[in-house]
Amino acid sequence: MNRLRLLALRLVPRAPTPKRVRDAWLAAGVFAAVAVVVGRADPARPGRFPSCPFRALTGFDCPGCGSLRALYQLLHAHVAAAADYNLLLVAVLPCAAFVWLRVVTGRATRRTAPPWWGPRAILVVIALWTVVRNLPVLGGALAA
Repeated sequence: MNRLRLLALRLVPRAPTPKRVRDAWLAAGVFAAVAVVVGRADPARPGRFPSCPFRALTGFDCPGCGSLRALYQLLHAHVAAAADYNLLLVAVLPCAAFVWLRVVTGRATRRTAPPWWGPRAILVVIALWTVVRNLPVLGGALAA
């Protein structure tokens, strides 16, 4: 009987907590403000935004290199050009939108993984992306 109750609790969406919803809306507001700034000024034109300090010091692309240009292209409905600038950003944005909707609507489920798992997984993906995009194997196809 206890397992049936637990299954029922997982199927019924929980009411979102006010703090989580507030934080989700705050994050959406910050993203919208960044999108407005990036959408109005083309980051591909020199002098609009500062250059990447990691790239200036090492000569390699960081995980975020090309993300402003990719966001600009996405805002102007050029998905292929955005993927050419930063494929990770193009892949992550729909996932982030899905998670945001789950949090705002209260359909976010309880954690099944330990709380430390998420941030570590994100750091591993970012580190792998940094290495993969700088490999010369693909002829620089993933470079910004």
